[in-house]
Amino acid sequence: MATVLETNTLEAQARESGNKNQARRVRRDGKIPGVVYGAGKDSLPVSVDPRQVLRILHSETGHNTIFDLALNGGERAKAEVTKAMIVDWQYEPIKGKLLHIDLKRIAMDRVLRVNVPILLTGEAAGVKQEGGILEQMLREVEVECLPTDIPSHIDADVTELTFGKVLRVSDLPRAEKVKFITDPNQPVAHVTSVKEEVVVAPEAAAAEAAAPAEPEVIKKGKQETEGEEGAEAPAAAKPEKAEKKEKK
Repeated sequence: MATVLETNTLEAQARESGNKNQARRVRRDGKIPGVVYGAGKDSLPVSVDPRQVLRILHSETGHNTIFDLALNGGERAKAEVTKAMIVDWQYEPIKGKLLHIDLKRIAMDRVLRVNVPILLTGEAAGVKQEGGILEQMLREVEVECLPTDIPSHIDADVTELTFGKVLRVSDLPRAEKVKFITDPNQPVAHVTSVKEEVVVAPEAAAAEAAAPAEPEVIKKGKQETEGEEGAEAPAAAKPEKAEKKEKK
């Protein structure tokens, strides 16, 4: 488990808080609006370079990366450098551009809670020997630790996973200084079987295609039979009347 402490630096420029028009002006200048808070200080509106933000988000440690935030307060204050991390960000839904970002100041001597990705390693026995499919139900686990001890990811070995067995949070490897917050009984992964209908799909499709014609044939047959019986009934009655007349 590698820690998420990096030497990246994100430069931020203090800005005036405003409405949507002010945010649009920030984006027209090639920056994105954001806010910095935490460490017992007031929140501060800032503008940052989206390319620097994307570099951090796309790194191995992702949004859990702890970096140096170089905050330029302009003429009102001296430049400030503090440890920080990304806690929230928004993308434009169509073009996928960054729209806004939330940054949090980090106190290196205080524990914090973060979500860490789970990476499955190895080939499950249920897949290799029994032809099953490996399904991952949980992709992140919440942990609590000091900033310097945050793991970039947690490896989960699924080699011994067979049908009927479930890998749970309690089975994940744990570092001494990392406390798991997620329920230990929460399922992480298991091996499931291939659905049988997938194998017989061609035959099932052929049967379904022929099925609609059967009720129509049966219905038509009944109508024809009823019509024939109705036509024969009067003819059958005539001989009976003739027999009665002969007796008289």
